Amino acid sequence: MQKQDDSSERFRDRLYTIDESGKRLWVFAKKPKGTLTTARNITGILLLIFFFSAPFIIVNGQQLLLFDFFHRTFVIFGVQFWPQDFNLFFVGMIAMMVFIILFTVTYGRIWCGWACPQTVFMEVIFRRIEYWIDGDAHHQRELDSRPWDMNKIFRRVLKHGIFYLISFVISNYFLMYIIGSPAWFQLVTESPAGHVAGLSGMALFSFIFYFIFSWFREQVCTIVCPYGRLQGVLLDRETVVISYDYFRGEERGLLRKSENRKETEKGDCIDCNQCVVVCPTGVDIRNGTQLECINCACCIDACNDMMRKVGFKPGLIRYASEKMITDKRPWHFTIRSAGYTVVLSLLLVALSYLLISRNPVEATVLRSPGMLFQEQEGGKISNLYSAKVVNKTEHDIPLEIRLLSKQGEVRIIGNTPVIKKQSLGEVVFFILIDRNKLTGSKTELEIGVFSEGKKLDQTRATFVGPEK
Repeated sequence: MQKQDDSSERFRDRLYTIDESGKRLWVFAKKPKGTLTTARNITGILLLIFFFSAPFIIVNGQQLLLFDFFHRTFVIFGVQFWPQDFNLFFVGMIAMMVFIILFTVTYGRIWCGWACPQTVFMEVIFRRIEYWIDGDAHHQRELDSRPWDMNKIFRRVLKHGIFYLISFVISNYFLMYIIGSPAWFQLVTESPAGHVAGLSGMALFSFIFYFIFSWFREQVCTIVCPYGRLQGVLLDRETVVISYDYFRGEERGLLRKSENRKETEKGDCIDCNQCVVVCPTGVDIRNGTQLECINCACCIDACNDMMRKVGFKPGLIRYASEKMITDKRPWHFTIRSAGYTVVLSLLLVALSYLLISRNPVEATVLRSPGMLFQEQEGGKISNLYSAKVVNKTEHDIPLEIRLLSKQGEVRIIGNTPVIKKQSLGEVVFFILIDRNKLTGSKTELEIGVFSEGKKLDQTRATFVGPEK
């Protein structure tokens, strides 16, 4: 990394948004423009379209995405997962963590700058509204320092009113992902007295989102989010991040007319500070990779624009690794990244196999607690059982219980059980076995769950009888 004097290293001692006394320094970011900013905005708009449409997309009779923690119902791309699918969740979480490590090791924090919900909402929605009402960075500074006249009061009320309205809309969609769109529709159309908890949650989420996007802002990335803190562990000299080419840029110096910068031993950096004023976290990327940098590429567009204006080659600030800068060579895949890719591929194969082989019906059979065996006519012994059956399919299933390991009889209490689609049902039944076929006081049984002659699942249970 670039060698710097002691004064230039002081940036590492504190965050850019906090002064020497610990007071918050507000970031007035200049409105960025350029190729990467346009691409990032398009990406953000597509992600927002997905976010606002997903609760209304129905696949296999299910909401596309649903994370109902209260009823332990999780639906991902139309496939419902149950607590019995914990193995899938465990493998999926490991695969996701390895993917994050792989992606960060190879491409840095590009997720933070291009796809993180905090960045997308802040830069594509809230910051644009702020530019529309308050103006660009210098207008915002002027408005902030101005006394509270009618114009300032009007702008503040208008901006924060719109901010809260959008936060309220986001909180409603957030609830749809938790309780489902049908339950949300009931929440907003029925009497508030019957939905106190839901409406309280909506109000709480609205306030949290409003607080984050109107005041907390970049501090979510620098103080709250742990992902930025992991950079020191995950990043290396091969990681592609937003980098300043200090070999080309130093020594910095203002551009003077008819000046030969090679003779004056100046680099291409004209010290215009445009890379700093557009940064949404207030970072000076020329100091190198830092905790606050979210790889949003605003500084790249600002620098490229200035380089073109003064007739220099763009790319003084660009996506590159430290090794690419020092060795002046293109990017290539590292051994460590290749190792992460192999591990991730194996995890994805395992996850795909578990998803494909997932049993659509799962049964758990238990003896009724507190019930002893009963002696029946004809020398038979009976035990009472209950079976919890999870139907993960999209159709109702009539069930039949069969004894697989011993000759005996199954008597279901009540009518033929039918388990509704995407639900948990219970079947209560007796198992009767001849006394002389029992091997001891406890006998292990294999019990099969069938539907229309097809075996759906198989489980084990213990049969209790008299001592031999």
